[in-house]
Amino acid sequence: MNSETGSKYKSKTFFFSVLILFFALNIAIFFDIPIVRQMLGFVYLTFVPGFVFLNLLNANHFNRLETILLSSGLSVAYLMIAGLFVNEMFSIFGISQPLSLMPLMVFLNIPVLIGCILIYKKDEFIKIGESSEGKSIIPNLLFFSLPIISILGTTAVNVQGDNSILLFLMLLISALVILSVFSERFLPSNSYPIALFLISISILFHSSLISSYIVPFGSDIPAEYLLFQNTLTNSQWASVLPTSIGSTMLNTYNNMLSVTILPTVYANLLNIDSFMLFKVLYPLIFSMVPLILYQLWQEYVDKKYAFIATFLFMAQMTFYTEMLGLARQMIAELFFALLLFIVLNKKIRPISKTVCFIIFSFGLVASHYSLAVLFFFFISAALCFFALIKRPNTNITVSLVVIFFIIMFTWYIYTSGSASFITLLNKADFVSSKLGGFFNLASRGTGVLTGLGLTESPSIWNTISRNVAYIVQAFIVVGFLGLVTKIEKIKSEFFVFSIIGTTFLAALIIVPGLADTLNMTRFYHILLFFLAPLCVIGAIYIMKILKQEKQIAVCALLVIVLVPYFLFQTNFVYEVTGNDSWSIPLSGYRMDPLRLYGNYGYADEYSIYGSQWLANNANFTDTYLYADKRTQTNILTIHGLLYGSYNVPLTNTTTLAGNSYVYLSTLNVVYDLFPYDYDVWNSSQLNYNFTDMNLIYSNGGSLVYKTLP
Repeated sequence: MNSETGSKYKSKTFFFSVLILFFALNIAIFFDIPIVRQMLGFVYLTFVPGFVFLNLLNANHFNRLETILLSSGLSVAYLMIAGLFVNEMFSIFGISQPLSLMPLMVFLNIPVLIGCILIYKKDEFIKIGESSEGKSIIPNLLFFSLPIISILGTTAVNVQGDNSILLFLMLLISALVILSVFSERFLPSNSYPIALFLISISILFHSSLISSYIVPFGSDIPAEYLLFQNTLTNSQWASVLPTSIGSTMLNTYNNMLSVTILPTVYANLLNIDSFMLFKVLYPLIFSMVPLILYQLWQEYVDKKYAFIATFLFMAQMTFYTEMLGLARQMIAELFFALLLFIVLNKKIRPISKTVCFIIFSFGLVASHYSLAVLFFFFISAALCFFALIKRPNTNITVSLVVIFFIIMFTWYIYTSGSASFITLLNKADFVSSKLGGFFNLASRGTGVLTGLGLTESPSIWNTISRNVAYIVQAFIVVGFLGLVTKIEKIKSEFFVFSIIGTTFLAALIIVPGLADTLNMTRFYHILLFFLAPLCVIGAIYIMKILKQEKQIAVCALLVIVLVPYFLFQTNFVYEVTGNDSWSIPLSGYRMDPLRLYGNYGYADEYSIYGSQWLANNANFTDTYLYADKRTQTNILTIHGLLYGSYNVPLTNTTTLAGNSYVYLSTLNVVYDLFPYDYDVWNSSQLNYNFTDMNLIYSNGGSLVYKTLP
């Protein structure tokens, strides 16, 4: 291999390689060969279509990592777009189940094979892409043990309740990061991407593989899973939901192909368990995001600093908790990061940039409406900034901004009865209604108040954790101040994005209600796309002030702060000290049941079997189903697929209608807790008595009653 030209293969060799993969996958699907069908299918679907498309565009001047990342994004977008095309074309001709196996096999593979034939006829060399330094990129073998240890650790927790392996995992990750930062011999810089991927997937798996079932972590995956199952069962995506389950918010989620068509395509072609689809496959795709950010950041800061900044991005708790309950956002962040990479890349040809920008824009718009609006805000603000300073910019242009707006506006207006557009207007109205409480700190939301240190700290360890987080934020502020005082840095589009990101973070604190439109933790996680490098830059400026400008001194300062930050964010410290912990993998065995079952949505077999029995045996025609609100969301929606107008939340003022069903989960039966938003009651505080009803199902952990006619 030549470091300048990279690995090249004759187009005929490439054609026959894809053909072999194609036939191998078809054989695995036809004979339903376990593991082979899932693994080969995932690799083929997630990388091959995009790689073919890249070569058709002649966009083969990227290095190997960039080629893999762009191929993954183009492939995922292709599955969404092709799935949508098949769904709509078949629907026009009145053919049911267009997203079933055979139509997908035919219409997903034909364009890929045609693309391969076109490449074959060009009779040119296909460039796989060179490694960044032309050397071996295999990192220290210890990194390859991380996902294995993570899987073994979650298995030990699930089977035996033993968290010792996962505790060891957190220490090992910390040790490997320290060794990697200080020893080029231990981890060469060209091995950073693989090391980061292995760290990323091990951190994600340590949370996602807890329990055999989906854990929502207080996020939106119950509704996402319901919509996916609705699409999968019908093998067809309905752009407007039936009125029996439809609502503005649910129709908004239904607009998102990332949780309707995309998982249906994967599920039908790979024959993968629905839970494993979201617990394994989606985290694997999401693990590409840190790699894209690393590849983007290392163009602006040293590779070692980009490695440290990426570790900060992954260390923040939202990455491996809340995000696992947001399937559509995991996919959307892949496109968000790739759009940044495409926009800021100076070596990509204009036609390739425009085509990739359009594809990734649709992918983002059809994956997550809030992230799409946020990206539009960033590129629009950057365009205005360069216009104000009267400096022409060839990367962020009016045409790109207009293209993105047209795609976003068209999709949100003409799908699901404009549900997404209505939701965005409702959020704008919400913020507007909160402006009257500008001088009321509580109007900023709990997340903002906690971040500002305006809520009480439960223990000395929480206080230390907050102070470590404040130091990280202080580094970011110093990095921001350093940027705005260095005019030459502002010439870089990425640092302009960083300045806009810091300004937006300040707006989340200042403007009442703005943080609540998405969630402050999710906003902060997304803003780390732009702010994480500022943390490194801030440390550099601080060490310059202290006359310690050597890289090793800067790295030492960052490691001293970020490794404890990681151990606090993962709740490792809280677990080993016996303090209150928010980590299900490390501390679920001793966690407060309201947090575990109510807030995070952890489900045991008793509640799950009860909800499934109810779904199979109850008739909800002209009747109601009562359950506490958290149980409705986390148990009945996911495991019973019971969602509709017949659902009524149990409160202390609920009046039960006759001949209706009452479902009680483990949270109610075992712990006698009935939550509703921020209120919690026990059975003695309710204005009805369950003993006055007919008990029709019981498994010791969940009960089903039927009220008297």
